[in-house]
Amino acid sequence: MTDKSYPYVAIDVRPDESDEASARLFDLGAQGVEERDATTLARGSGAAGTVTLIASFEGHDEALGAVTELAPEWCPRVEEVHGDAWRDEWKKHFEPFRICEGLVVRPPWRDHAPSAGETVVVLEPGRAFGTGLHETTSLVAEVLGRLTRLPGATVLDVGCGSGILAIVALALGARRARAIDIDPDATAVTRENAARNAMSARLDADETAVQDIDATYPIVLANIEANPLVAMAPALAARVAPGGLLVLSGILAEDIAPGQVPSVRTAYAGLALHEMWRKGEWVALVMRAPMP
Repeated sequence: MTDKSYPYVAIDVRPDESDEASARLFDLGAQGVEERDATTLARGSGAAGTVTLIASFEGHDEALGAVTELAPEWCPRVEEVHGDAWRDEWKKHFEPFRICEGLVVRPPWRDHAPSAGETVVVLEPGRAFGTGLHETTSLVAEVLGRLTRLPGATVLDVGCGSGILAIVALALGARRARAIDIDPDATAVTRENAARNAMSARLDADETAVQDIDATYPIVLANIEANPLVAMAPALAARVAPGGLLVLSGILAEDIAPGQVPSVRTAYAGLALHEMWRKGEWVALVMRAPMP
């Protein structure tokens, strides 16, 4: 029997082109898009300073058709993987790691003996985005580790992926967390990871759109990308309780993508900039909602 092959289109783009290129791939019929760079488990294959976007397509004809419509400077090409073993290849590179001070993430297939004062959470990304190794995710985790108001708080994680940030928040002392994502696979994986860490009673995950949530939260997290953060600004800002904090990440630093940070800050002009943190090419903005 011949192994089934899975076609995908790979392109190499500048970090500031990632949003535009991803949208273009979806317009051309991509079923999913993964971003790879020097910080991800599967490394990007392009030149230094670029990210590689991997877009899956239903078949080879669809993938080939997409390549003809993409900008030549993105070096579009069709590649494929065979059989099912590729699905677990990334597990070879996912080892226990410290995501922030005092907190280690490990996959279910690896053991880790915690040192004094160290907490371990178990994470299986499965079919959702988010191992914690990407700089944007670890950046938010580090911000959470510095928030003195986190213990006892309720947290909203918007675009939760694997649920890693909600789980990190709970491990660091949050009382409860709600995780939302438009992808039902993501919320299912989040619930599975909550169960792995005995957090099911404290973590709720569902596909409710952020604009449809009635409650407000003292801490809201959104690790997405600059353009969606701008578009979601009214709904996200409305979910932050008076005096609460909104942590925004997935924003490229000004020297990498000029304009991203100012555009996000302008979109959230009703909130004050409390702190700004940087890791590698990325920044996180911690915004404070006004008191009534």
